[in-house]
Amino acid sequence: MMPRLTAMLAFALALAAAPLARAASDQQLLVDAANLTIETIHASQDPVAGKARELMRRARAVLIVPALVKGGFFVGAQGGNALLVPRDAAGNWGYPGFYVMAAASFGLQMGVEVSQVVLIIMSDKALAAITRNEFKIGAEAGLAIATLGAGAEANTTSNVGPDIYGFSIAKGLYGGIAVSGGLIHPRDGWARAYYGAKVSSGAVVHRGGASNPGADALRAALGGV
Repeated sequence: MMPRLTAMLAFALALAAAPLARAASDQQLLVDAANLTIETIHASQDPVAGKARELMRRARAVLIVPALVKGGFFVGAQGGNALLVPRDAAGNWGYPGFYVMAAASFGLQMGVEVSQVVLIIMSDKALAAITRNEFKIGAEAGLAIATLGAGAEANTTSNVGPDIYGFSIAKGLYGGIAVSGGLIHPRDGWARAYYGAKVSSGAVVHRGGASNPGADALRAALGGV
């Protein structure tokens, strides 16, 4: 199974990067796209968006995939670049770490080729698990995962308060997402390029100390939900 997941991860890296223009850095384009995703959630009157805003006000972090693209090389394979933005105890949003997400299938409920995906991380243990070198959603013992959208709010892997909530946005509609099985991997090269320093994505998320004004609009948008 792991060789196939590794192959899908490599596929997701190529798939996610292929459509990006080079006028701005790939990293800044991703940050700007994530900002648009958060602004969409902020402006929406959809009940799922309202619940997402409520959860993000007390979240530990949020992982944003502005474009989860379904490809044809692997049957049902999907992948996309992601940002992981932490929130400190005082409620301030930090600077993002760079990641990539891949899966055989995320079970998007709306049947579209491209979707935005957001994971709202509610606990320190979930954040610690995600920032390890390679994290498979649903494989971590003791983490409860729930979905938001289209009656799926009660769909959780545990009776305990969920550690992670997930949902998707496509064509202006909000839907649930079967998040188990996704593979999340850091893109430390992107973190070094974006911050101009020898840092890892995990270090940016957990320890801070790196900044780029290009991400300030995203941080402000998260602060306004």
